[in-house]
Amino acid sequence: MVVEVESVPLHLAHPDELNVRWVGQEEVMRQLLAAWLVLDPTDLPMNPRLIGKPGVGKTTLAYAAAERLGREIYIMQATVDTRPEDLIITPVIEGERKLRYVASPLVTAMLRGGIAILDEGNRMSEKSWASLAPLLDNRRYVESIVAGIKIKAHPNFRLVATMNDDSSTFDLPEYIQSRLQPQILIDFPDREEEMRILSENLPFSDEDVLRYVTDFLQQAHSNEERYTVRDGLNIARFALKLRSVEGRRALPIRDALHTAILQTLGGEALRYVPRS
Repeated sequence: MVVEVESVPLHLAHPDELNVRWVGQEEVMRQLLAAWLVLDPTDLPMNPRLIGKPGVGKTTLAYAAAERLGREIYIMQATVDTRPEDLIITPVIEGERKLRYVASPLVTAMLRGGIAILDEGNRMSEKSWASLAPLLDNRRYVESIVAGIKIKAHPNFRLVATMNDDSSTFDLPEYIQSRLQPQILIDFPDREEEMRILSENLPFSDEDVLRYVTDFLQQAHSNEERYTVRDGLNIARFALKLRSVEGRRALPIRDALHTAILQTLGGEALRYVPRS
C-alpha cells in the first residue's frame, strides 16, 4: 500500500500476524489496556513499557492486548544498530536517479491507526530514541529528515515498548523514561498459570511431560534462576522430538527430559530436575 504525506509517496509495511494467546496474569493485561484508554477528547493515550526478564511473554502480552482492541499490529524489532531512519523512513534506490521511501512498521502503524510494538526497546541508542521524542508526548508526530516531511499519528495509534531486564541493554535517558509510562512489570507466572501456558503451546504433549517441566521451572523460580516459560517450551519440545526420532521410541521420557534440560540450559540446570 502507498499513501502520500505532504506529496511524498510512502510505501507502507505489512501488519504482523502471530498465532499467540495470552494465558493467565490478567492484571498486567488490564494495566496495559488501561494505559491505552482515552477518557476525554482532551486526553491522550499513554505509551507503556513492559519490563521483565527475557522469555516471560512481554511481546505476547502486547500482541494479545492489541488483538483485543481489534487493531492492526506492527512489530518493530530494536537492536543496537537501529538508526533513526530505520524507525521512521528508509530511502531505497529504485531505478536510475529515483528513490522509493519505505515507511517503518512504526510509521505505518501511525498512519493506519494501528498498534506498534517496539520490541526490546532498551537495546537502542539514545540517538534513535531522540527521534521518537515528539511522538511520545502531546505532539504525537515524527519528522523524517530523509524525506523532508512531518508525520502525524492517527488518533487510534497506540504504542508499547517491551524491555528486557538484563545487563545487555542500555539505560534510557530520563526524558525518554518520562514519556514511556507507566512501567508494567511482568514476573514469572505461578504454577497453575505456567502449566496452562505450556499446555496451550504444546497441545500434542503428554500431561506428565508438562507437569515435569512445570515442576522444574517452579523450582528454578524459587531459587531466583532466570529460566522462563520459553526455556520450558524448548525443553519439552526437544524431549518429545528425541522420543519420536526413529529408533529412539524406547527412550524413557525422564531420560529424554534430562537430556533436553542438559542441552538446552546446561549442566547447572540439572540441580532443579524433579526427583519424583
